Amino acid sequence: MTDPFIGPTSQSFVSQRLRLHYVDWGNPTAPPLILLHGGRDHCRNWDWVARDLRNDFHIIAPDLRGHGDSAYSPSGDYSMQAFVYDLAQLIHQQKLGPVPIIAHSLGGSIALRYAGAFPETVSKLVAIEGLGPSPAQQAERAKRTAVERIRQWVGDTRQLAGRIPRRYASIEEAYGRMQGENKHLTPEQARYLTVHGVAQNEDGSYSWKFDNYVRSFSPVDFRPEELADLWRNIDCPVLLVNGKESWASDPIRDGQIAYFKDARAVAFDGAGHWVHHDRLDAFLAEVRAFLS
Repeated sequence: MTDPFIGPTSQSFVSQRLRLHYVDWGNPTAPPLILLHGGRDHCRNWDWVARDLRNDFHIIAPDLRGHGDSAYSPSGDYSMQAFVYDLAQLIHQQKLGPVPIIAHSLGGSIALRYAGAFPETVSKLVAIEGLGPSPAQQAERAKRTAVERIRQWVGDTRQLAGRIPRRYASIEEAYGRMQGENKHLTPEQARYLTVHGVAQNEDGSYSWKFDNYVRSFSPVDFRPEELADLWRNIDCPVLLVNGKESWASDPIRDGQIAYFKDARAVAFDGAGHWVHHDRLDAFLAEVRAFLS
C-alpha cells in the first residue's frame, strides 16, 4: 500500500513549446487516472481525491497552461482549443489512453470536448459542472454579432494587459479571500488551497499563480449544435455531477444529458460549484462506484 504521508512528485511535459506542470501520485503499475482542475485553480485542489484513490490508480493531475506551476502562454492564448491540445499531448506523450478522467468546471468542458474528438482514448469520464453555459446563456450569446464579440474581447483583453495582479500582504490575507469564495470550505481546506495557489513576489507579498489573461474568453468557439455533436461522439460512460446550490447548468433540467450515449447525472445536496470539496465523502463514494 502507498504511504499516505508521501505526497506527489512534480513532473512536466511540453505542449506548443510551453512547459506544463503535473503532479504524479505514484503507483505506476496501477491503471492511470487523470484529474483535471477548473479555471483559476490548480492541480493540488485534487489532493483529497487523489489521496483516497491513489492506492487503486496511477493518478496524474496537470496544471492547465497559465495555471498553477505551468507556463504562461506568451501570446495569452487560453482558447478551449489550446487547452484541448494540451490534454491530448499529455495523454499522447505519457501513453495514458484509454484513461478515465475526473474533471471540474473548465476542466470538465475541456475533457468533454477531448473525449468527443478522441473517444478511443477515454474509458470513463466524470464531469463536475463542465457543460459550460446553459442553453439560456447560449441563446443570449447568439444574439451578439461577430463584430460585437470581437470588439468586447479586444477591450477586455486590453484591460487585462494593464491589470496588475493583486498582491496580498500575507498568506492570511489571501486565505481570507479564498474562504470568501466558497462558504462550504473548512478553514483547513481553504488554507491548504491558498498555500498551493499563491506564489511569493520579490517584495514578500503574495499573488495567485494564474495568469490574468485566463479571464479573457475567446470570441470564437463551437456553436451549441457543434458541441452537442462532440458530446454525441463520446463512447465511454459519463457521470455528470452538479451541486444543488450551484449556478451551473443542470444537465437534466436544461436537457443536455440527451446528447450523450451513456450518461447519468447526480446532484448533491449541500454543495455548490466545487462538489469535490463541499461533499468529498459522498462524491468519492459515487466516483468509486462509477469507476469500479
